[in-house]
Amino acid sequence: MNDKTCSGCSGSGEKDRLDALEPVLEQYAKTPGSLITILQKAQEIYGYLSIDTMNRISEATGIRTAKIYGVATFYAQFRLQPIGKYLIMVCKGTACHVNGADMIEEAVSEYLGIRDGETTEDGLFTLNNVACLGCCSLAPVMMIRSAEGDETYGNLTKDKVVQILSEIRERKQGGAEA
Repeated sequence: MNDKTCSGCSGSGEKDRLDALEPVLEQYAKTPGSLITILQKAQEIYGYLSIDTMNRISEATGIRTAKIYGVATFYAQFRLQPIGKYLIMVCKGTACHVNGADMIEEAVSEYLGIRDGETTEDGLFTLNNVACLGCCSLAPVMMIRSAEGDETYGNLTKDKVVQILSEIRERKQGGAEA
């Protein structure tokens, strides 16, 4: 479809949303081998890769949506669902594993009621296990990414995890941005 709107959407909001991708498509759509770059830049813009976004990339590049979806699902860096305001990355590298990464994941899961790859119902938190955060001397470690930047927390215990998440939730509910 040439109007850059999604098949199931109404109004100009969706067209405006997809228009944000146009500069990327103008730069890379005709460059062979640039699909991963396009997907990375689309995810930077939208936070994840929606079907509508993949359809628009397909239109611009001539690559079938099914192939684009296959690439997006093959690489762990790509997300097909929106993430929460706070992305919690629990390190599962060797040092963290040995020092209690599973306990940290469990604390996050119990406190927030989500598992790896899930987002809380209020859209505030998403949990992702990652291979390594490169902070081995602080193991076990988690990083929380938000619009304000990345914050790394080390030498964690279950109690520390709950305290950190509780403080973020309280700041958010109290009206102050965390």
